[in-house]
Amino acid sequence: MPLTLIAGTFRIVGASPDGDSVRFYPHDRQAFAHARIAVKANASGGVQLRLDAIDALETHYTPPHTSHSWHQRPEFGAGAAGALLRELGFTDVTRNTAGTVTAATPTTVDGYILTRFADTYGRAVAMVFAADPPAGTRDGGPLFLDVDGLHHSVNHRLLAAGWVYPTFYSKLYVDLRADLAATAAAARRAGTGIWKLDATTAGFTVVSRDALTEDLVILPKLFRRLAEYLSLDETGGVDLTGFPAFLTTLDDRLFTVPTGQATALDTLVTVTDNPSGAGQTVTLTVPPEQTVFLES
Repeated sequence: MPLTLIAGTFRIVGASPDGDSVRFYPHDRQAFAHARIAVKANASGGVQLRLDAIDALETHYTPPHTSHSWHQRPEFGAGAAGALLRELGFTDVTRNTAGTVTAATPTTVDGYILTRFADTYGRAVAMVFAADPPAGTRDGGPLFLDVDGLHHSVNHRLLAAGWVYPTFYSKLYVDLRADLAATAAAARRAGTGIWKLDATTAGFTVVSRDALTEDLVILPKLFRRLAEYLSLDETGGVDLTGFPAFLTTLDDRLFTVPTGQATALDTLVTVTDNPSGAGQTVTLTVPPEQTVFLES
């Protein structure tokens, strides 16, 4: 099944792009409707993109039922956001204290995306390209993306450079997923970017909330679940005794590759007490590129 090619411009002034999400304005404002992709567009036709297959450290995540925003280690969260904008062709980007872009050179960049669905938040899930569409293609038309083409995407480049984690969902084509998984594994072996400090599968101790937001480098999906759980404790503590039970209440269904085991995130996360009594150690027992989540 092909993806839909949609040409347009990337605009960042007035928005708060992070390492895996950016605002896109299609040339044809009806392009998503014609493709039957249910996105949420602003008054000018702009839509938020979620870059497929990757997940950057959080720069501002607000768990449900709270107004407090959480972030991950800034050098990699903000670093991934900067890398995304450079890959798109933006320079001299300035932001205000809230993280909103106030100026950039140029103000818009032409490019195209390949997509076939939107997530539950109305964001188009897409492979992103900062280039002219391939010769012989048409705006709004189909395009088969092979592995060679994937390597030209911003998604792949950020993953190869170690700025982002692999996070796969079941609608990602198998051949593309296999290449992206190999790319992530290679970046880990090389100790590139986030992989220098990644503690997701080695295990990490949460001694304080500050350590979680300022020091630890872990899979963003796991970070978000920890932030959601800890936000339920208004005392500011970091007792993770109930974290496994909390995970069972969520709809994080997945299967593992290559085993094909159908399970849920809670079965792959362990929480153990440290013998010294200093905090608890959380471990994801399967590498991120060997898990494939089911879309909600």
